[in-house]
Amino acid sequence: MKAHIDKAQKIWARGDSFIWLTGATLAGCMIMISGLLLAILVNGVIYFWPSEVYRFELKDDTALFGEITDREEIIKIEKGEPVSYGFRIQVKRGNRDLYGDDFIWVNEDDIKSRSMPETLTVFERREWGNFYGTIQEFRQSGNTLATGHEKAFETFEEQMPRVEEILEEIKEIEKFKIGEINHDISDHKLNIRGLEMEGVKSGPEVDEERAAIAALEKEYEGYVTQLARLRSQLTPSLVVRTGDGRTQEIPLKQIVHAFQPNAFGWIDRCVFFVGGLWEFIWGEPRESNTEGGIFPAIFGTVMMVMIMSIVATPLGVLAAFYLREYATQGKIVSTVRIAVNNLAGVPSIVFGVFGVGFFIYFVGGTIDKIFYPEALPTPTYGTGGILWASLTLSLLTVPVVIVATEEGLAAVPRGIREAALALGATKFETIFKIVLPAVMPSILTGLILAMARAAGEVAPLMITGVVKLAPALPIDSFYPFLHLDRKFMHLGFHIYDVGFQSPNVDAARPMVYTTTFLLLLIVLLLNSLAIALRNRLRKKLTISGL
Repeated sequence: MKAHIDKAQKIWARGDSFIWLTGATLAGCMIMISGLLLAILVNGVIYFWPSEVYRFELKDDTALFGEITDREEIIKIEKGEPVSYGFRIQVKRGNRDLYGDDFIWVNEDDIKSRSMPETLTVFERREWGNFYGTIQEFRQSGNTLATGHEKAFETFEEQMPRVEEILEEIKEIEKFKIGEINHDISDHKLNIRGLEMEGVKSGPEVDEERAAIAALEKEYEGYVTQLARLRSQLTPSLVVRTGDGRTQEIPLKQIVHAFQPNAFGWIDRCVFFVGGLWEFIWGEPRESNTEGGIFPAIFGTVMMVMIMSIVATPLGVLAAFYLREYATQGKIVSTVRIAVNNLAGVPSIVFGVFGVGFFIYFVGGTIDKIFYPEALPTPTYGTGGILWASLTLSLLTVPVVIVATEEGLAAVPRGIREAALALGATKFETIFKIVLPAVMPSILTGLILAMARAAGEVAPLMITGVVKLAPALPIDSFYPFLHLDRKFMHLGFHIYDVGFQSPNVDAARPMVYTTTFLLLLIVLLLNSLAIALRNRLRKKLTISGL
């Protein structure tokens, strides 16, 4: 017995139990994280896989078209005990403009039969979500050109490319040509306002600006006429019959995709899956962000993180070098370090309130008064935008960079500094050419932590520039090309908006999972680039003997 006690005491003294406990805890954390990522991935990716569409014959002699999205047991409490009453399924029946909602629960006992006809067609529309039905007719300007499913669907496939060309031409005119005209008219009106503020209300300069506006308005009218002509060609439509026997005429201009998933083979399903992912990443959002793509949110997130990194990294590095290399160590420096550490624990919404008060109202308002007085009272920089949101997050993350850089500076041997000074180098040369390269891995470590935190923050962004839907990206073809005053979309806010503010929660749930996984993937890619650069610098420093 004593031998076992002595052996246990030796194991305890060596710390083997703590090693195993630490390893088990790490393994448990990795399993939980992997499980979470896998759950997010599966629930998100399945959204793009074409599901089978069923025709349900109900016992009340009605029919229903739709996809099965969930199944659960019906439990009722009777006399304090749970009693099972079978199962029910959730069916995505779409056709929101007819039924009012996309989903319906159906008891399995009420289903007489179910089948998967190949003629069942899913229409992904620009408005009102999906429509499920069987094609009856193809019409052009109200005239029937083809009847029956096969002929009507063939005619649809022949005519749809032309409709897409017209829609693309309309988008080109509205977004770029008319958008450029409106931008130029706005500039000329601001020029007139600026002249009026200088006391010039008439004269050749004002007449020139007004003549330019008149020419632009005439060009605008020409594009409006062209748009009317193009829209008059968008007359093709399909007559579709629903499961309950109703018919609905769907204009081709409202259709994004029309496909028959029950007729798909594995290759067709894979092609459709890849196409859905491509559209999700590069497309624009539709239907209150619950459908379509999220490219504006991806762009806004990456651009905001980049601006934040450009601002936070130099600021944090300079502060750390001053505190470690230049400042006289004492109570004041110690107090500053404590303040920096405390800043890392301040709630992010507090930084957001500071950003609104200082950056937007004070700095932005001052910029508007000095450089954009002709645009007032409409603010230019005195309102939320990607610049102010990025600067707010840079203040939020700069303590992380300071702490990581200071730790790296403390790890650089003092003898290296003394050797450089002994060889005649100045203090600045020693810091810039010797210490800074040696501490670069630590700086990049701080940058990695800062990017990971900034990419997922939402609270400060909600009051400093992020919006549900941004009409234009911060980068475009209009001078000065980079518009840091514009509002932007963000993946984190997109998740919050779709997941908690959407009126159609069931339809939005897959988008939440997919956007969440994409946000994690972007953070991983940004961090991987920084980690690869850090490892390369460490290898270079190891070879050089630092």
